[in-house]
Amino acid sequence: MAFARESIKGSIPALITPMQDGKVDERAFRSLVAWQIEQGSHGLVPCGTTGESPTLSHEEHMRVVEICVDEANGRVPVIAGAGSNSTSEAIMLSRHAKKVGADAVLSVTGYYNRPSQEGLYRHFAAVAEAVDIPILLYNIPGRAIVDISVETMARLSRIANIIGVKDATANLMRPTRERAACGKNWRLISGEDGTALGYMAHGGHGCISVTANIAPRLCADFQNACMKGDFQTALTLQDRLMPVHDAMFIEPSPAPVKFAASLLGICRDEVRLPLVPATEPARATIRAALASAGIKP
Repeated sequence: MAFARESIKGSIPALITPMQDGKVDERAFRSLVAWQIEQGSHGLVPCGTTGESPTLSHEEHMRVVEICVDEANGRVPVIAGAGSNSTSEAIMLSRHAKKVGADAVLSVTGYYNRPSQEGLYRHFAAVAEAVDIPILLYNIPGRAIVDISVETMARLSRIANIIGVKDATANLMRPTRERAACGKNWRLISGEDGTALGYMAHGGHGCISVTANIAPRLCADFQNACMKGDFQTALTLQDRLMPVHDAMFIEPSPAPVKFAASLLGICRDEVRLPLVPATEPARATIRAALASAGIKP
């Protein structure tokens, strides 16, 4: 079946990568993927920032993508994290995602080496030319320092397999400006839970979410309401979820969401250095946020 860009929508968890004794816990990850689909998530992103991709080996990264594609089995789109600040590495990871059956890839900007707008354009254009797979740009200046300008996105939107953006800028002027510059087919996916309601009201199509790891049904209900234009219901759900959104970033992510996941029996509370597990004060805040939202084991 041909890929439809309209299938990238709704609540799309940026999946955690469960760990056990320093290794990827494949059984727990498989169970997480199955649960997400059962709970109504509209898509899946393995090996993004929340999946601790910077500390996964190439072998682990590829294996996690393979498991996600296999377990999803075509039921929802899999958008594999395949970005890098090395263009050749981004191409390699994108080729692997294509080979194992991912529906699209998520490709991040050039963190640390801080390319110019021309450098960003050439980087993404090179990936798109090398791999025939739909590409979502990942714009996250808070982590990557560099920001893909609207003008650069407009240039990139003219490349057939670059189909949209995961926008983690929290700038609610961006979706309207990008739609005007890139056209109405440009997929606008929020990368920031706290402003997802506003983003959707500004014409967004969905959210790649951290909170959806532990509240998939609530996040799916929220997105379904937004997509129906029922913003009163969405607002009620947003208010319920906001303490959880805040708690997921009380300390460097994904430590908070992994602790929350451990409370729900999803996986162990284990992250890889240089990240460390959530502190006791953070854990108290996370417990309170889950309780206030009615999220229970």
